[in-house]
Order: sequence, then structure tokens, then C-alpha cells
Amino acid sequence: MSKSKTSKSKPVRITLVKSPIGYSKRQKATVQALGFHRMQQTVEQVDSMTLRGMLAKVSHLVKIEEEE
Repeated sequence: MSKSKTSKSKPVRITLVKSPIGYSKRQKATVQALGFHRMQQTVEQVDSMTLRGMLAKVSHLVKIEEEE
């Protein structure tokens, strides 16, 4: 069995650098679910496997900075 981390996950800072206009509805919905409302907006999310999957789908639209 794998052990889950007991310590808190590191936050990830994400910035929307490219507009989702012209991309699929699915990618637009992912950008919205990440918490973005406008261009150049930065949000902080708790690092998780779900978040990593969302970021993989819109990696061409966002800039990701991992905090330590």
C-alpha cells in the first residue's frame, strides 16, 4: 500500500498568459475551473493530482510556478 503525505501540499502559482478564446469549450471550462477571470491574473492552488491533470490540459495557456 502506498502512504499518503501527511504534510501539507505545496502551493502552486498559476498565471493565465494566453486567452482561451478560439479553443474548445472544454479548455475554456478548465481555465474557469482553475479560478481565472481575466488575462494576466494569478491564482494560487494547492498542488494535487487533479490540479496537475487540469494544468496538463491547458499548459499552452498558463505559466506555472512552484513555490517552496
